[in-house]
Amino acid sequence: MTDSAEPRTKTTDSGPGGYAAARLRLLQEESRSGPPRRGALAGLTDQWLAALLAGGAETSGITGGVALVAVGGYGRGELSPRSDLDVVLLHDGSADPSALAALADHVWYPVWDMGLALDHSVRTPDEARKTAADDLKVQLGLLDARHLAGDDTLTAGLRTTVLADWRAQAPARLPELRELCQERAERHGELQFLLEPDLKEARGGLRDATALRAIAASWLADAPREGLDEARRRLLDTRDALHLATGRATDRLSLQEQDQIATAVGLLDADALLRQVYESARTIAYASDVTWREVDRVLRARSAGRPRLRGLLGGRGRGGSGSAQTPGERSPLAEGVVEQDGEVVLARAARPERDPVLPLRAAAAAAQAGLPLSLHAVRRLAAAARPLPVPWPPEAREELVTLLGAGESTVGVWDALEAEGLITRLLPDWERVRCRPQRNPVHRWTVDRHLVETAVRASALSRRVGRPDLLLVAALLHDIGKGWPGDHSVVGETIVRDLAARIGFDRADVSVLATLVRHHLLLVETATRRDLDDPATVHAVAEAVRGPGTLELLHALTEADALATGPAAWSAWRGALVADLVKRVAAVLAGEPAPDPDAPQQITAEQERLAIEARRTGGPVLALHARPEALPEALPPGDEAAEPEPIGVELLIAVPDQSGVLAAAAGVLALHRLTVRAADLRAVDLPSELGGTDRGVLLLSWRVAAEYGSLPQAARLRNDLIRALDGSLDIVARLAEREAAYRKYPRRRGVHAPPPRVTVAPGSSQLATVIEVRAQDVPGLLHRIGRALEAAGVTVRSAHVSTLGANAVDAFYVTDAAGTPLAPQRAADVAHEVEQALR
Repeated sequence: MTDSAEPRTKTTDSGPGGYAAARLRLLQEESRSGPPRRGALAGLTDQWLAALLAGGAETSGITGGVALVAVGGYGRGELSPRSDLDVVLLHDGSADPSALAALADHVWYPVWDMGLALDHSVRTPDEARKTAADDLKVQLGLLDARHLAGDDTLTAGLRTTVLADWRAQAPARLPELRELCQERAERHGELQFLLEPDLKEARGGLRDATALRAIAASWLADAPREGLDEARRRLLDTRDALHLATGRATDRLSLQEQDQIATAVGLLDADALLRQVYESARTIAYASDVTWREVDRVLRARSAGRPRLRGLLGGRGRGGSGSAQTPGERSPLAEGVVEQDGEVVLARAARPERDPVLPLRAAAAAAQAGLPLSLHAVRRLAAAARPLPVPWPPEAREELVTLLGAGESTVGVWDALEAEGLITRLLPDWERVRCRPQRNPVHRWTVDRHLVETAVRASALSRRVGRPDLLLVAALLHDIGKGWPGDHSVVGETIVRDLAARIGFDRADVSVLATLVRHHLLLVETATRRDLDDPATVHAVAEAVRGPGTLELLHALTEADALATGPAAWSAWRGALVADLVKRVAAVLAGEPAPDPDAPQQITAEQERLAIEARRTGGPVLALHARPEALPEALPPGDEAAEPEPIGVELLIAVPDQSGVLAAAAGVLALHRLTVRAADLRAVDLPSELGGTDRGVLLLSWRVAAEYGSLPQAARLRNDLIRALDGSLDIVARLAEREAAYRKYPRRRGVHAPPPRVTVAPGSSQLATVIEVRAQDVPGLLHRIGRALEAAGVTVRSAHVSTLGANAVDAFYVTDAAGTPLAPQRAADVAHEVEQALR
């Protein structure tokens, strides 16, 4: 018999053809999907396998003592279109081995002939029990054993024995199960944050849901049930649609399939699909955290000789305050909040219905103590706590800041509040960013988790600013506008003005927070894409921030935001550029005179030496320096990213000013398979005492990395650059040959990238026109841009190249032949010509 209550689709015969036709009809029924279809498919398969067993028994002469048992997902009656069939042929040991082998072949071969994946075994109950004792995965599969056909007493006996063994061995086996779950999480990542998640293996996926069922079967602990079945159903529905769309037994939700899968499950688009998947994964992951914590507590109590603790998550504990069934020692943490058994619970005298600040107070106390917030406590707070008055009282605002400033422990406490809906009650606009995916691969988190992570990073920088409260709140809300259409910085400014007033900040603080949110990208974008020696650059930033206190906060927010984004968003190089910009802006805000734009630019001693040598020889001079990057200041101890970046290579080139230098140098680097991570180009005039003439020198500073193998020698780079400049090295042809070879291999074609965009940045400089290029970072990109600018007949005064993951954002300061900015129409024409060249 099957556990499914769904009506079964009848087969016309027991052979593969009849089953195949009925299976196809079932999978093509648009009116049936989700649990009904999975149950019906399992029932249809049950009938087919039962008929195969009956036919095999008749052929082999075996009249009894055998049973066919479904285990694993098939045992639960959940068959996705391309699921494996996990089956055990159980026997009592009395059958002749050759007859038993013939019976097994009679069942297995039709399944293989159908092209279905089959995980099969032939065992006695004792053999199954011994295998389960040796292999945890086998034991987990047998926990869902379900009788299909044959001697049902064999199946019943196996189920009873396996469950009894599991419950008896649970104290030893659950730690092993937890280790398996942790290893999977390390290999596959967290489902709720991945752009191409594995629905089964990633943390928060279907494997973790199965592990929770196993824990419940042990009777040691149980998972919080609310939303868990629905979360699991949604992941299974998504996997069903994935199997049907791809025709493969895959669990990975690839980018190219997401729109089709979204349509199949009745959602608007791929983002809506990912958001639903993330919400489901978050429910399962949170339930796992709570359940494993409970397992740990029960096992600790057992090892200490205390009475067995059961039913703690089922609400059968004494009192309604979140206390455990066995009262342990309580330590006060804050008003109405105590610690007990390694968790934060509500005091017996706490009255959340009379104390609207209690949720924030309990959360802040838990985060500051580095302890989890009890499931019972947070549920009682969600059920009974009164809404905060608007504006919030000062205590509520202070507790929020305390929670945000606790560092890494903030994350778990925040997740507990969010699981019970408390965050959206406190901050209604949070719902728009909750579980919202970020398609930019530079980002490692969803929008909401990125905001919390930014607050965590900002907490490590709080000693650098005079108003850490404003820094932490700005960190939490800086991307809040991403839940709405339009520029998220502009939208976010409007939202934050309302939220900050709601939280209880005064008018001046609201203005600062709005400025921080509006301009949270200003420093890093300006520092990496604009010429800091141009007075217009510095004055534009000074005008935006208006005061030294806001500049100080914006500097810290910029660093925290980048560190919380991902490894590609921050480096010692970017940090140095931002710090240099902040220093210059601070000088302007302090009233110091702006530097003379016509004054000679400052250069280092090494750049001066290279420039002199280039003037003397009339050709290019190069210097290569390899050095490890410094650690970002704000990384907390023990952070997985807290290691020096891979050795960065600085390449300095000095060459007498002439046309085509940028394109030639970039082309040579591309030929030598050097990836340009950052670049800066500027023209300098040497003083006469240093050998200066009417002809200046171009200085190019590159930050590069070898695509494969080791770095080329500087002498080889110099020789190729000389040949590129005199025309004897055809870079265009060489790069075209490589591109043609690259495209021969379909697997290397990569994902479809959006087309490049080239724009004019108005008002960015009074000395030149700024052409900004945004494109996919591919080999030879900078070479193509340089050639396009040269063909357009403009002079590149300086260039600033920045790479973020797979995206390049480059800014070029260009002038006409007379050294003046381009006229507006001419600038637009140049931008169009460059864009067409890149397309």
